[in-house]
Amino acid sequence: MAASVDYPWLRRYETGVPHQITPPSAPLFEALTNAAERAPQHPALSFYGRATSYQDLDDQTSRCAHALKRLGVTKGDRVAIMLPNIPQCVVAYYGALKAGAIVVMTNPLYTERELQIQLADSGAETIITLDFLYPKVESVKSDTTVKHTLLASVKDALPWLLSFLYPIKARREGQWIHIDKIPPIYDFNALIHETGSTEVEGLPVVTSDDLALLQYTGGTTGTPKGVMLTHHNLVSNTYQCRCWMPTLREQGEVFLGAIPFFHVYGMTTCMNLSIWLMSTLVLLPRFIVKDVLETIQHTRATVFMGVGAMYVAINHFPKVKHYDLSSIRACLSGAGPLHVEVQRQFEDLTGGRLVEGYGLSEASPVTHATPIHGQRKPGSIGLPLPGTVAKIVDIESGETCDVGEVGELLVHGPQVMRGYWKRQKESDDVLHDGWLHTGDIAKMDAEGYFHIVDRKKEMIKTRGENVYPREVEEVLYQHPKVKEAVVVGLPDPFAGERIKAYVVLKEGEEATESEIKSFCQMTLAKFKVPQSIAFRTQLPKTIVGKVLKRVLIEEERNSTP
Repeated sequence: MAASVDYPWLRRYETGVPHQITPPSAPLFEALTNAAERAPQHPALSFYGRATSYQDLDDQTSRCAHALKRLGVTKGDRVAIMLPNIPQCVVAYYGALKAGAIVVMTNPLYTERELQIQLADSGAETIITLDFLYPKVESVKSDTTVKHTLLASVKDALPWLLSFLYPIKARREGQWIHIDKIPPIYDFNALIHETGSTEVEGLPVVTSDDLALLQYTGGTTGTPKGVMLTHHNLVSNTYQCRCWMPTLREQGEVFLGAIPFFHVYGMTTCMNLSIWLMSTLVLLPRFIVKDVLETIQHTRATVFMGVGAMYVAINHFPKVKHYDLSSIRACLSGAGPLHVEVQRQFEDLTGGRLVEGYGLSEASPVTHATPIHGQRKPGSIGLPLPGTVAKIVDIESGETCDVGEVGELLVHGPQVMRGYWKRQKESDDVLHDGWLHTGDIAKMDAEGYFHIVDRKKEMIKTRGENVYPREVEEVLYQHPKVKEAVVVGLPDPFAGERIKAYVVLKEGEEATESEIKSFCQMTLAKFKVPQSIAFRTQLPKTIVGKVLKRVLIEEERNSTP
């Protein structure tokens, strides 16, 4: 990396963050092997009180790798994993990587159609999923390449008493199902424990240049594309995140694993980073606010990687102040903007530090973050991570913009993907000379802090003016009665597009459309003020809390005569 005169952000790195890095040249699973050698008895995972040591976790992943090999999985084969945050998810992930397979992380909430598209596109012949999700797999299997189905059970991961009670709870919730485990259907737990070998002998040689992951993206806005991430990509981004937070202590942190690991953000910043640091990873299969608060209090969790919607939910939980959240030290918010008021409220509750990060699946995913203890700028995504270079280019000409000018954000670094699976044209569209075109509109200030203005495709053109939804949303969040807000552009025959805001009020509050508009008029230019306000009890979101603007726009289209 060149001198800081070329990259002003280097001067703003906090103490202990390196300006240059050389990520280890090794497959990702070596971080787990290293942890097992250095801290064999330290708890790696905790699931409702049941702990798994690093030695046990490493052994289980090796058995998993040999079991997959016995089923015919060879280097480069795709193995789909459709599991929530349970111990078997971590075992399957690292086990598949040790077997030389390419992991395909799959959302357990996918519909049959979504699942079929992803399995068929990836060519996965093996899928590891929950027992009660088997009917969904069975219904699409004939339209995919899947040959082997490995079924895991939450029951097998629980402590003895909870394991005994689990069938009762599962039956009550409609999540209990009996499947005969006859090949090509296998019991995941039995399969790996029947495999005696925990050695690497007999497993394929995996290098840092090999593909490790197909991370599907774009499903909410178009046809899903498989992002090809190598071991080098994932190792680099995990290492970059570790370097960014130099105060995190090896064997001294407790990560709260509430962000889904099938999302690359949770995978890298929570699962992989926790193992890299030889920390304890406390697993929660679902984000339920009360469970999260109780878990933080009980386990004394110190690190919490989440999304804005999670922090909003915690801030507004009715009895949040009854819980001791003082163990929280460092939190990162990603997968969407972190509004300033949300950040302030969460830090007041916990005493910890919550900062905004930025990334995308195509970059493993993190490219920028605000310093945990350094200078923060409201509304900024922070600085490029060590080893990452970023620039703003003019949308039309592609020329590099001056400081403060708005254009498209481009990034370059060791975490940038190889391309899209079987989609050369789409790969060529976003990758040029190693630079990834993010599709986000941004600007950089004189100190190297980057500010996302909005998504290029979400920019609203109204009466010849450009309006960026995030700017309007920031104002709406400042209203004392507003809990959540999102802004979209809708077709208009006269203005081109009209601005509509969807608002969720805080519990017990009431407001009128004119009241919200008047509040916006005090801060925004007239053309930026929403023409209409819709009050909702909730907003449509993805599993990780990102608001589905597409759903709101489709609702409007369907309601228009």
